[in-house]
Amino acid sequence: MKNILRTTAAALLLTSCEKVVELDYKGNQSRIVIEANITNQQGPHTVKIRKSIALTETGAYPTIDNALVIISDNAGNSDTLSPQGNGTYYTKTLKGVEGRTYTMTVAAENQTFTAQSTMPARVPFDGIKIEEVVFGGETEFNIIPEYVDPAERGNNYRFELLANDKLMNQHFIQNDEVKNGVKNTARLELSDDEDLKLKRGDLITLKMQCVDARVALYYKTLALIADSGPGGGITPNNPPSNISNGALGIFSAHTAEIKSITVP
Repeated sequence: MKNILRTTAAALLLTSCEKVVELDYKGNQSRIVIEANITNQQGPHTVKIRKSIALTETGAYPTIDNALVIISDNAGNSDTLSPQGNGTYYTKTLKGVEGRTYTMTVAAENQTFTAQSTMPARVPFDGIKIEEVVFGGETEFNIIPEYVDPAERGNNYRFELLANDKLMNQHFIQNDEVKNGVKNTARLELSDDEDLKLKRGDLITLKMQCVDARVALYYKTLALIADSGPGGGITPNNPPSNISNGALGIFSAHTAEIKSITVP
């Protein structure tokens, strides 16, 4: 499908003209989108399946409610998930265990999609530090998740941030590439500080996840190219998924821990 955009450009001789630009969207076909999570918390664990829409379309993403979804682990356990409607599927018996590798298989619309993710060992989430900074006469507050990175390299962390119970539309990834085996002192990097103007008395909640390298890369890339956070949409430039056969989304086996603090 082609869409014609008219743009007005200023010529070098201070005259104006109209230029017709044709954008070809034929490659922007609808694709399967899978968001799946296995955690070390009590289940059920969730898989959501929907379809992306073309750039020229508007409206909600269509859901897929008749897929066959199976998740197994390398300890011999397997679970066929129960459809709940609205594109959502729940595990029945499968548990998330640190160190295990999980394989997801989804059969939908005459296609089969597979993915693997290994749940890392849990790194304890010790708390949240609020750092007050005065800049240009204005007071700002930095958010620093407190944890001690293990001596072994290759740890990756993802954070979801809620301010006064509202989920911030951003992804936060930290790792031990620069500082390994020490207490974290790095603040969460907001893509736009205007998105979060904290004040004293605000409630901050952080969800810390220990994720594998493929999952970390997905969310790190998503943070760079997309202005959509947890629960957000799919952008024209999609991050590298760990799901086969051209599906969008991610399958993540991770540990999870939550802490809250009030801005002092």
